[in-house]
Amino acid sequence: MENPTRTAEHIARITQRRSNLSELIARSVPSQTPFVWEIGCGHGHFLAAYAAAHPAEVCVGVDISKDRIDRGLRKRNRAKLDNLRFIQADARDFLDALPAGATFSAVYILFPDPWPKRRHHKNRIMQPEFLAAAAQRAGQGTRLHFRTDYEPYFRDSERIIHQQADWQIVDEPWPFEQLTVFQSRAASHFSFTARPRPADA
Repeated sequence: MENPTRTAEHIARITQRRSNLSELIARSVPSQTPFVWEIGCGHGHFLAAYAAAHPAEVCVGVDISKDRIDRGLRKRNRAKLDNLRFIQADARDFLDALPAGATFSAVYILFPDPWPKRRHHKNRIMQPEFLAAAAQRAGQGTRLHFRTDYEPYFRDSERIIHQQADWQIVDEPWPFEQLTVFQSRAASHFSFTARPRPADA
């Protein structure tokens, strides 16, 4: 039998964690200016380079690992990148906690965990529910950039994009290249860019 006290404590911890995240995001993420969002930013190699090359854009990297976020923050501080933020959070929790009016201009999902076993596919970030929620924070000019070295995940993600109503893949050049740790180790990789699907499509 489930322990009611333990369940209540678990719920309280989750509630407090989400409250803390909402407060952190409110301090860190602009509520009116669209920002660049990297999901699973790792140590921040890509986003630090992007922020340095685009000083007028606010860039936010999110990762669930505290160690990765700490390394990203050190990288930001050394480079004095005032337009760069790193936040420890699950991507779905981050999206849910965004304040009203906050939107993103671009989303980068680079070499995410492919969860190759079929029973684990539910853990992948590229899910119809997540894409629908992300579309609510995107404008017509927003682009979603996806890259992986695991071709089955790439094909599944393409299929999901084609089947859901919010995004469509576009034939556009990759906007910014920066060799990441994962990319340097990959024999090959697969990429696509998607934009919000027009309302009349």
